[in-house]
Amino acid sequence: MAAKSSARSAAAYQCSECGWQTSKWIGRCGECQAWGSISEVGAVKVRTTAAGAVERPAVPIGEVDARRAVARSTGVPEFDRVLGGGIVPGAVVLVAGEPGIGKSTLLLDVAGRAAREGGPEGERRVLYVTGEESAAQVRTRAERIEAMACTLFLASETDLATVLGQIERVEPELVIVDSVQTISSGEIDGAAGNVGQVREVAAALIQAAKSRGIAVLLVGHVTKDGSIAGPRVLEHLVDVVVQFEGDRHSRLRLVRAVKNRFGPTDEVGCFDLSDVGIVGLADPSGLFLSGRTAEVPGTCVTVTLEGRRPMVTEVQALVDATDLPTPRRATSGLDRGRVDMILAVLARRARAPIGKQDVYLSTVGGVRLTEPASDLAVALAVASAVTDRPVRAGTCAFGEVGLAGEVRPVTGAHRRLSEAARLGFRYAVVPKGVLGAGPVPPEVQVVEVGTVLEAVQALAAP
Repeated sequence: MAAKSSARSAAAYQCSECGWQTSKWIGRCGECQAWGSISEVGAVKVRTTAAGAVERPAVPIGEVDARRAVARSTGVPEFDRVLGGGIVPGAVVLVAGEPGIGKSTLLLDVAGRAAREGGPEGERRVLYVTGEESAAQVRTRAERIEAMACTLFLASETDLATVLGQIERVEPELVIVDSVQTISSGEIDGAAGNVGQVREVAAALIQAAKSRGIAVLLVGHVTKDGSIAGPRVLEHLVDVVVQFEGDRHSRLRLVRAVKNRFGPTDEVGCFDLSDVGIVGLADPSGLFLSGRTAEVPGTCVTVTLEGRRPMVTEVQALVDATDLPTPRRATSGLDRGRVDMILAVLARRARAPIGKQDVYLSTVGGVRLTEPASDLAVALAVASAVTDRPVRAGTCAFGEVGLAGEVRPVTGAHRRLSEAARLGFRYAVVPKGVLGAGPVPPEVQVVEVGTVLEAVQALAAP
């Protein structure tokens, strides 16, 4: 015991500023009160790396061949839209999403189309590596979604060395790994999916992509809170991070670029997930409208911007008296906290009698509205349900509602009005300032409002 205590006391820490010593590490010096100056006495100093031989010397930036960074189509236009025109050779794309949302179906469709539509050079080789399913299961899905191709190679592997060997043998132009959390390296301790394994697997695949000039698509899992599982450095290493979003009970799927070194991050791809696969939707606005012909109280249509794409969505509200001491507030497809704020503004600023009534709010088509521009439509839908008077047919509304009852302007107002005019809407309730900021479609009659009370009064006008 004496030997252990003497060995423990021999390990001392010293302040680099004043020389004060202590037996254990602390963040702040007890003598000069300097932060981060305590270091172990006798610790190994940082070694400098000697300069090595240069195999590929630096060249002037004007002599770099830019043709190597030209994007190639994946065969799925909506996916190309999110990636910025296609996938660049040597790029590594991380596709993340909840289990069962359709990541594997989408990437298998991309693999089949990329193998069949190789471009002017002919068919290109595509390697699909699955670590979660057997090769027979993947082939069954490929036959169901019509993703079969002669140059699509399939491998069911979970060892990193074997995966790199498959890449060297097949020599593909596109590699899809489903998923990065199921591949493990024998040189790293721990089970597949831990921080060290994910970092090693991602680094090896990125090095193979850059050295061989092949594009790599990695499937990533997500945690309970929706963030990408694994070390944060994984998102920094890859070139593109794509988030797959959608409700399991809805057919709509949204693909959103969170990070993109080759294109914008404000583009969104829309897909329809069905029994026969996943199909891109160039015009998804019709999915979010009820399609009825009769006017019904408690409904209002809004125009939101998903990235740079306007989408027309219908909001439905139901207000009913209750005998409960605490009225119910239920939402579907809307943020509950924002809905509570809008209801409070209606009750306080527009004198809406909703304090003793149940309020139910929902969107059509399973779409989720998170943009503040949908606040005005939510307010008008609730006001229509309270007064039992329907909103005039062919009316849309957008604008952000503040706690003072004001209606604030939103971005892309003219793009929203153009989309509404294209779908046949003839009236629009918008924030003040829209008419003087740019051209407005002549077939749309615009009503500018400054407060929620003005919007409700405009709704009540004949």
